[in-house]
Amino acid sequence: MPRTRHASLGCSPGCAVEATLALIDGKWKGVILHHLGEGTMRFNELRRRLPNVTQRMLTNQLRELEADGLITRRVYAEVPPRVEYSLSERGRSLAPVIRALKEWGDEHVMAGLAAQAA
Repeated sequence: MPRTRHASLGCSPGCAVEATLALIDGKWKGVILHHLGEGTMRFNELRRRLPNVTQRMLTNQLRELEADGLITRRVYAEVPPRVEYSLSERGRSLAPVIRALKEWGDEHVMAGLAAQAA
């Protein structure tokens, strides 16, 4: 059962937004969810896609996403062990939100960076 970080969702009108943001809070969680939206990946595949993340940070972010029920971790009984990560059904339900964040960033953040460079 995923842990709930937010004790009460009925505290204020913006509480659901706060609770949702708490699930994807973290420097790398949104990016991890974005990449896993493309399909199942192994740890090192994710690490290559996120070259600025440390191994410890990636491990911690993956553990939190798994604990919150947004991703699944599958371990294969092989030598060496193979571990794959994928979006859970709950995580897949966030795909439109992650896509909207990317589109907003492309339009507003990346456009601003391009204008600064020019």
